[in-house]
Amino acid sequence: MSFKNRGLAALSLLFLVHGSLAETSPTKNPQQNLAPSGRERVSINTGWRFLRSETNPDKVSYAERPGLPSTSGTEPLEPWILPAGNDFIKDPTKRHQRPAGNPKTDVVFTQKSFDDKAWETVDLPHDWAIKGPFYTGNNVPVSGGMGRLPIHGVGWYRRKITLVSEDEGKLIYLDIDGAMSYAMVWLNGNLVGGWPHPYNSFRLDLTPYLVLGDSNQLAIRLENPTESSRWYPGGGIYRNVWLTKINPVHVDQWGTYITSKEVSTQSATIDTSIQVKNKANVSSQVEVVTDVHIFDSRVGRVGQRVASFPSVTLNILGGEVQTLNGSVKIENPRLWGPPPIQRPNLYVAITRLRSRNKTMDTYETQFGIRSVIYSADQGLLVNGEHVRIQGVNQHHDLGALGAAFNVRAAERQLEVLQELGCNAIRMSHNPPAPELLELTDQMGFLVINEVFDMWQLQKTTADYHLLFSDWYEPDLRAFLRRDRNHPSVLAWSFGNEVGEQTTGESGAVLARRLHEIVREEDPTRHTTASMNAAEPNMPFPQALDIVSLNYQGEGFRDTPAYSNLPGRKTKPLYADFHKAFPEKMILSSETAATVSTRGTYIFPVTQDISAPVNDTSGGNSTLLHVSAYELYTANFGSSPDKVFAAQDKNPYVAGEFVWSGWDYLGEPTPYYSARSSYFGIIDLAGFKKDRFYLYQSRWRPDLKMAHILPHWTWPNRVGQTTPVHVFSAASEAELFLNGKSQGTKKKEGPSYRFRWDDVKYQPGELHVVTYKNNGVWAEDTVRSAGKAAKLEMQADRTVINADGNDLSFVTVKIVDDNEITVPQASNVITFSVSGAGEIIATDNGDPTDFTAFPSKERKAFNGLALAIIRSKAQKSGFINVMATAEGLKAVQVNLTSA
Repeated sequence: MSFKNRGLAALSLLFLVHGSLAETSPTKNPQQNLAPSGRERVSINTGWRFLRSETNPDKVSYAERPGLPSTSGTEPLEPWILPAGNDFIKDPTKRHQRPAGNPKTDVVFTQKSFDDKAWETVDLPHDWAIKGPFYTGNNVPVSGGMGRLPIHGVGWYRRKITLVSEDEGKLIYLDIDGAMSYAMVWLNGNLVGGWPHPYNSFRLDLTPYLVLGDSNQLAIRLENPTESSRWYPGGGIYRNVWLTKINPVHVDQWGTYITSKEVSTQSATIDTSIQVKNKANVSSQVEVVTDVHIFDSRVGRVGQRVASFPSVTLNILGGEVQTLNGSVKIENPRLWGPPPIQRPNLYVAITRLRSRNKTMDTYETQFGIRSVIYSADQGLLVNGEHVRIQGVNQHHDLGALGAAFNVRAAERQLEVLQELGCNAIRMSHNPPAPELLELTDQMGFLVINEVFDMWQLQKTTADYHLLFSDWYEPDLRAFLRRDRNHPSVLAWSFGNEVGEQTTGESGAVLARRLHEIVREEDPTRHTTASMNAAEPNMPFPQALDIVSLNYQGEGFRDTPAYSNLPGRKTKPLYADFHKAFPEKMILSSETAATVSTRGTYIFPVTQDISAPVNDTSGGNSTLLHVSAYELYTANFGSSPDKVFAAQDKNPYVAGEFVWSGWDYLGEPTPYYSARSSYFGIIDLAGFKKDRFYLYQSRWRPDLKMAHILPHWTWPNRVGQTTPVHVFSAASEAELFLNGKSQGTKKKEGPSYRFRWDDVKYQPGELHVVTYKNNGVWAEDTVRSAGKAAKLEMQADRTVINADGNDLSFVTVKIVDDNEITVPQASNVITFSVSGAGEIIATDNGDPTDFTAFPSKERKAFNGLALAIIRSKAQKSGFINVMATAEGLKAVQVNLTSA
């Protein structure tokens, strides 16, 4: 009897569960939970064998596609992969029939007998490209757009899976949270299936191919074409991978959908839709019970029960899926909303399937109770309160860690953004890691969740347009079902700057089709697609619930500084869209595209409030640096000052998502000879650019802060004009150079910074006093630095978890004898570590630094460098981190892993 048949005959076994909250809680390392509740979810992240080849080592290909190896002489595997999406195709007649048996292609890497001892041993999440080396110069396999790292090629992952006697009778699913890309999965030499989308999560049923014991060989093949992305995609199985062991009668994958209505602080009605699946060949009777509890996200703990849905008994036939709907009222609900004016309170619904007094399945769904109104005139209202969207765009990479997801690294990014005053994230331009949305739920960020960067019209030769026609429906529905219970998700975006926005009615037809799918899966949220070219008189925006504008709101190439540039010129279009669509909320899904290099200042400084970067305007194409006066932009961009003015002139606009929050790998505009972007408010290492304080003065107007730029160490500029700018929420400011007033400035009209553009440099001290509400608001001082003398070190966290995943980010500064940061210091720093931790990466935020990220030697960039320390699994104790540099006093810091 096969494993599957034995399993379906044993329906009354008691199984183990690892509930969905505990499985992926960002505060915990994903580990097996042994609560006896009918479901077991086991991390299989460790102990993989890995091989990467820049050429095709196996004569396998998904299909005949540009950028992929030719399938000539071999059998394309696409017919075996397409059926994996069938559960997400609504029309049964459009689902795919799997060919009988295995393909004729014999792949030695999938066989149990293959010896993989010579392969590299890796743990997941894993990014095969991030260790480098970087490609430099021209005519390289991977250019600046994709980060100059070796993302391309074929990767194989192999691992044994052990099934014990307690697993008999279970269904065994493989759940992959993300794999880059064209994933294909074999078990014991049998092609199970796959999923080509590089960012979507997916599930495959391993049950028919499993045997009891430790001889089950899992093999996963990935392939990254060159020219498949416009940014750094990473490579490999870069998110978590799980085995889910479950009864044949169970809550289906992403099978709960929870919504709230009639929401107030006095009461709220909660509706549930629960899909129960029976994969056995016999019918079953089950009782379905769902309880609602308070959920404490800080510790990942289920709290007090506050409501129970009426229990229902289902008679479910073999092979059937039934949907159960229910409703319950919660008194005095704790509402979910964004800080600081609201709190991100969470609940958890625990659904149990019971038969013959035994729990057959337990499924946990984290959710929040909130109301959202998308107002054309007022903007966004959450729980009846106006919330201005102060958002940023974020790519999926984590800087020096690459695409390999790490909860702490993502949490750190969000913490710094929250300090900025940011309250919203646009996921650019792909589904995020599941744990990232758990973090946004817990921390109270609003999210625009986005799934496609292109549709049928390509942006690069080997991008998703090759898959769109076959996969857009399963990809879109899977994305929606996975994420629709997250209260942080504000709206769904099904496109970013797609070519179809200007193709007239044909593009609008496709947009309406995608809109319909979204509303079928989630009628409670609005849809959108970001437009950088569609205008109000075109049919494309008619298909959207929300008007999302990329750069068009503030206009681009529309001022004298940009007048000589080629390309489309657009006046500010907020008012035009508002007039054309008076019933639709408008937001800017991308604004600014300001570029700068942290701590770098280039003279002279433009007198304009916004200017394109070039060699005579804020740029240096030899050093590949851009001035950090935060006035310079990509050719299509605008400075923050110009963006703020446009928004203040049109107060009905719901807010903005700045391009971008953090620098990211790839897309290094304006210098494609570099490795990483210049767009971030925060650099790739996590160091704040001056622009951070400009946005903070806007987004946190009650924060008593003042920030002077530039630094004041210019030995070669004595007597030369060196403009001084100050960012603050104050209304008036007076600047002093060595105690002498340089004059008082007021913010008048559309002004968002204080400027003293005629200051002549003299070494010493700059001091600013700012005023607001008839009193002193905040002060700041910068001083000229002396010769570099020593290192200073600070860890963002001195106690980390001994789980092999937790991180401490350690910053090193080069300072003089008076502990003033030496702002242009570039000494080589050597990092070392001993004890219960290890250095996994270093960085400095310089987009031109091609030192491999795992290197323990790193030049400081403008006085700063970073080391990322990871705990060792199951090894507690002290971690000693030391930094040395020739001629400077060394420094160390002690961490604790517990």
